[in-house]
Amino acid sequence: NSMSLTNQQILFKQIDEILWNEWAPIGVNEFENAKGEYSGYVYHIWRLKLQNADPETIAQNLFKIETGNMGLFGNIENCRKVANKIVGL
Repeated sequence: NSMSLTNQQILFKQIDEILWNEWAPIGVNEFENAKGEYSGYVYHIWRLKLQNADPETIAQNLFKIETGNMGLFGNIENCRKVANKIVGL
């Protein structure tokens, strides 16, 4: 990816904010100290964005995290909404 390191860092922070504020599948964003729960997921989604993944790929990855890693029912529609925001960055 030809994006500068600074731009990659900015993008990482933007994705982090979107996931924290709008994805937050287990509602831990009410507790600031739970933010560590997301750090690994942010990196994964950031890598997908750098690889120009399409919204559905990102949404499916978010959904897999919800249902696989977190053991939740998942909300694919919200995952798609969040993925579209990430792709639009």
